[in-house]
Amino acid sequence: MSDKISLAIMTREMCHELYKSWENDESIYMDMSLFKPYTYKEKSVNKYFDSKQEPFRRLFAIMLGDKPIGEVQLKSIDQSKKECTLSIHMQNDNFKGKGYGTEAERLAVRYAFDELGMKAVNADTVVKNVRSQHILDKLGFEFIGKEGDFKYYRLENAE
Repeated sequence: MSDKISLAIMTREMCHELYKSWENDESIYMDMSLFKPYTYKEKSVNKYFDSKQEPFRRLFAIMLGDKPIGEVQLKSIDQSKKECTLSIHMQNDNFKGKGYGTEAERLAVRYAFDELGMKAVNADTVVKNVRSQHILDKLGFEFIGKEGDFKYYRLENAE
């Protein structure tokens, strides 16, 4: 990967730039009757951005140079248990399969451990999202189990 990936705290402006070229990913829908193509709406993006501004969540833009190409979240941050849950979504297929998501997840996990003091990071994927499962395996997450349409993973801080 020659292009540099970084994470930046998501701003409203970045969120709009990201979602103007967003495409919904069929691989995250177990029930395809729920899938529909994404249409950018300024009001909807504002509502989405506002809904993510919580003390137990960190929302980052995945930056390729100065362009947001995805988002990664650390959510359900529990300071008493010292754990949180990782979530990632890439903007569209142009940015998948190039290592960008893997690097973004690696950076987010480091942030969770080094900056937030987490002892573990959890993640889940829908059963058919094998790309996400492969990345979690590559990053050292341990498969915990399957329940319904989801597979669950966990990575504990080795330090």
